[in-house]
Amino acid sequence: MFRETRRKKQVLSEQECADILARCEWGVLGLHGDDGYPYTVPLNYVYYNGIIYFHSARTGHKIDAIDRDDKASFCVVDKSDLVPEKFATAYWSVIVFGRIHKMQDQDERIDTLTALTEALAGHVDEGSKHAEVASCKMRDNVEMLALVPEYISGKRASDAVLAYHG
Repeated sequence: MFRETRRKKQVLSEQECADILARCEWGVLGLHGDDGYPYTVPLNYVYYNGIIYFHSARTGHKIDAIDRDDKASFCVVDKSDLVPEKFATAYWSVIVFGRIHKMQDQDERIDTLTALTEALAGHVDEGSKHAEVASCKMRDNVEMLALVPEYISGKRASDAVLAYHG
């Protein structure tokens, strides 16, 4: 169902993909947009327990697209440096294919919103300003979404580019 990476020497392992997803802070979500056009949107996320979580307003283009079709792709790029001498880029990237669902369980929403807050703002101490993000006011005003991976693929630049890059 999902295409294999053509350049086998550049394929990242499952663990390398997981490490990149855990390390990165933002990626680009691809959805089936209006009138058949692809809709891509950069967003912050957290990779938590093997699932990609992010938040959204309760209405808008992203939510309309997800309501129409829950299939999505998500791409992150870790380390990307131009190598002008090779007319290339030294990079490591991961693409995730999966389905998105709106989180309904309140405890799960709080848990993942707290994980997202900690990923973006550091440890959340009770009573801190960041703890407000997981408070009732914020919790009730955002949509928490989960992208459950069905296929994860990672790739890096060629050995020639990486060797020249140093």
